[in-house]
Amino acid sequence: MKLIVGLGNPGENYESTRHNLGFVVVDHLLKELGPSKVTWEKSSKLKSEIATIVFSTKEGDERKALLVKPQTYMNDSGLAVKLVMDFYKIPSEDLWIVYDELDLPVGSLKMRFGGAAAGHHGVESIMEAIGTDAFWRCRLGIGESHDKTHPISKQQLRDAKEYVLDQFHGGEAGKVRELIKHSTDALRMALEKHIEVAMNRYNTK
Repeated sequence: MKLIVGLGNPGENYESTRHNLGFVVVDHLLKELGPSKVTWEKSSKLKSEIATIVFSTKEGDERKALLVKPQTYMNDSGLAVKLVMDFYKIPSEDLWIVYDELDLPVGSLKMRFGGAAAGHHGVESIMEAIGTDAFWRCRLGIGESHDKTHPISKQQLRDAKEYVLDQFHGGEAGKVRELIKHSTDALRMALEKHIEVAMNRYNTK
């Protein structure tokens, strides 16, 4: 069973912010793959909202995944992830973290295994809590665009925290909608086939 964790902050004030893009993608994955009766269930013990999806591939094989939205706030994501991993006995190699990435252009997608946290406090918290960087990441670009229409570049950001806790603006909206669909499709392919197959097809060049 794969553990797919979307990162974000709980509460209405954060729902539409850049930092909650991980929450949004796992919400869409649940809608696409989960039966209509499957909804998020709050677990105070595991400090998370959890949903289990079971679906069949085109070949008739069954796939199962545990979707999680930590309710600990971003900087303490590792606490919830460690609790869930220990409870369900899931190894780090079956952990997939879905999160916003300031170092990638808005709308881009990069899936990879291991590596540094690149300053993302949620990922840092997870690495510290589980004692390894050996897990998969689905990185959702929210940063500087390669085109000249994007209003803010990473170098111009005076306060990254303020930026990630702001909402998407203007021309970003269309790119983000496409990114949500793109990353949901990538995660589905990763579950049906293998995450490396999804990387080869969906990673932004």
